[in-house]
Amino acid sequence: MTLAAPARRVLVTGADGFLGRGLLRALAREPGIETVVATDVREVPPQRRLPAVTYLRQDVRDAGVADTLRAHAIDSVVHLASIVTPDPRMGRELAYAVDVLGTRNVLQACVAAGVAHIVVSSSGAAYGYHADNPPWLRESDALRGNEAFAYAHHKRLVEEMLADYRGKAPQLAQTVLRIGTILGEHVDNQITALFEKPRLLAVRGSDSPFVFVWDEDVAGAILHALRTRAAGCFNLAGDGALTLPEIAARLGKPLLALPASVLRAGLAVGKLLRLTRYGPEQLDFLRYRPVLLNTALKERFGYLPSKTSAQAFDAFVAARTAQGRPVRAR
Repeated sequence: MTLAAPARRVLVTGADGFLGRGLLRALAREPGIETVVATDVREVPPQRRLPAVTYLRQDVRDAGVADTLRAHAIDSVVHLASIVTPDPRMGRELAYAVDVLGTRNVLQACVAAGVAHIVVSSSGAAYGYHADNPPWLRESDALRGNEAFAYAHHKRLVEEMLADYRGKAPQLAQTVLRIGTILGEHVDNQITALFEKPRLLAVRGSDSPFVFVWDEDVAGAILHALRTRAAGCFNLAGDGALTLPEIAARLGKPLLALPASVLRAGLAVGKLLRLTRYGPEQLDFLRYRPVLLNTALKERFGYLPSKTSAQAFDAFVAARTAQGRPVRAR
């Protein structure tokens, strides 16, 4: 399904997150965009506000989301709000309420307010971390998530909900972007923390390939969706992948490959003693990473990422060096 007119009046959820801030900067420069409404659960401080953007404090679970959409005559929604790495003190219930119930509320609000198009930031994690994943995952492959990982499980549930809405509310066009591992000049997360260690940890017998996407390419793909209104589900990643041995070589760091049984036991003890927030379930996160094929992104969706996986990683390393906090071994 492709809509004729590009987006003009856009609302972004989770707008004060890392991705949201970059997207707002891009939207503020985008010709043809008349209105940008940024919603977030937090009050956005004045120093981070852009003059061309309307900022609202609103939770995605708020019953008034549909009223907000109507008040600003929104025709397109970009739904970014999600809890990627839940705080252990938060409890899984809150993450589920935001990720799954919040998405349901946004979808219901879009249908009620007559919104024409929604762009949803999904994740390669929706495919799950499984030993029998294909070497390269296509959009037609099963979305299995992992119940052990809240984020992967919730993304799978959200995608099932989106599929249901494609059937019962076809008037709301959907662009679903299954995003790979995001890198950028100022990205700091669970993955980049792995690269900061003096040596990289791997599971013996697994190369653990990573597919990377540059943060500006994520914003670029969302803008492309708003311009073209191209509907469908698309893997969003740079060309190619980097294995952990290749990453270690690029960083000039040793790679410590341990048997799965040793790592599982170490994680179990570390979590029991509260030395780490991660448990034995993280083993599958390390060794069975979803490797996303981006052919449909380029050929059907019509977006070509500016950086390959390798180029995104090298740009990340260079940015860290320029900032005085290098990840490469000295």
